[in-house]
Amino acid sequence: MTSSTPDFVAWLRNVAPYIHAFRNKTFVLAVPGELAAEGHLESLVHDVALLQAMGMRIVLAYGSRPQVQEQLRLRQIEERYSQGLRITDRAALECAKEAAGELRLDIEAAFSAGLPNTPMGNSRIRLMSGNFVTARPVGIVDGIDYQLTGLVRKIEADSIQLALNSGFIVLVPPLGFSPTGEAFNLSLEDVAASMAVALDADKLIYLVTDEGLPRDGEASLVEVSEQQAEQLLAIGALTEEAGFTLQHALRACRGGVERAHLVPYSADGALLLELFTHDGVGVMLVEETLEALRPATPDDVAAIVSLLEPLEADGTLVPRGRAQIERDIDRFTVIEHDGVIFGCAALYTFGRSPMGELACLMVRSDTREKGDGERLLKSIEHQARQAGLRQLFVLTTRTTHWFLKRGFKPTELETLPPDRQAAYNPLRRSQVLVKAL
Repeated sequence: MTSSTPDFVAWLRNVAPYIHAFRNKTFVLAVPGELAAEGHLESLVHDVALLQAMGMRIVLAYGSRPQVQEQLRLRQIEERYSQGLRITDRAALECAKEAAGELRLDIEAAFSAGLPNTPMGNSRIRLMSGNFVTARPVGIVDGIDYQLTGLVRKIEADSIQLALNSGFIVLVPPLGFSPTGEAFNLSLEDVAASMAVALDADKLIYLVTDEGLPRDGEASLVEVSEQQAEQLLAIGALTEEAGFTLQHALRACRGGVERAHLVPYSADGALLLELFTHDGVGVMLVEETLEALRPATPDDVAAIVSLLEPLEADGTLVPRGRAQIERDIDRFTVIEHDGVIFGCAALYTFGRSPMGELACLMVRSDTREKGDGERLLKSIEHQARQAGLRQLFVLTTRTTHWFLKRGFKPTELETLPPDRQAAYNPLRRSQVLVKAL
């Protein structure tokens, strides 16, 4: 066993709840042409293949802006933009079709490279593409004729669902077609947002440049509510790229998509880090805050057991077992992030005694130092006050200093309710700490 083995085991156990939560979920992934132009396509394909292997349903929409720019440059055609959209004449449309076709072949080739000793080893990734997007012209806006630049009119959601159900990754180019057979150049952001809404996707993920990541002034953002996103867009504090992408992410969330992410693709494995770590590496757009304190339910028993087992095994907590947790589930409070429970605590009362016990306070190791333990403690204190308790006590063997810093003071065993004194295990030599409420 190498020194890194325990770290690997701990990491795998920590990501397992996310894998279970994301299995059979539909993700729409928006990949800009800049990602391929800067040489990140191979690593992205490996990560997407891994997601599909874990049971996630992937729609991959791709853009081709730098590839179109290169085609225009080679043909000595001047490019024109307005409000973040390319003005597409006939010559520019030919460049867009050529760029999209070439990039599609590159993506398909990358997904076909099943080299041994790589994440693509032994993989059988099947891609499907087609005329899934019906488009209409943007038309003339503020006196600007966008010509063959289009907007999404309709998504063939049933056909895409059928392909996903058959195990395909669906590949969607930045082109759409009218019922009369005319082609239109579309923005990646519009295609991805429309696709996510039509499919009722669980996540919409935009991979962006570092300039495309929304910031609140100099402050980095991790999570943005829809209301905050509206405010950032209203005050015009974002870069043009960040504002354009956030605007479409907001439209998707208003259309029913549960989560939208803006992830900088420059970091290796950024997509995996965003999905399988607590804070991720990008910005998540949600209706409200993702982290929530709530009373536990019987459905949470398995998650609570998995949280407590490591600390029970090393002697930090008294072993309770699944049966006792099921019996006491109404006493527990949990804290969850994006549907994954990563912390818990319980409040026990003793008849008419004015003292209550805080027990099973636990926050998963990869999310500590973020104040979640303190949030759980405050929640239990609030519940104790609501129940008319005047004091809260805890028995601990290894976390004395943490509780002392939060207002607990040492006390004698004899000060506890008689029922709790009788259940005290002298072999553990737990310290008794109490806090006035």
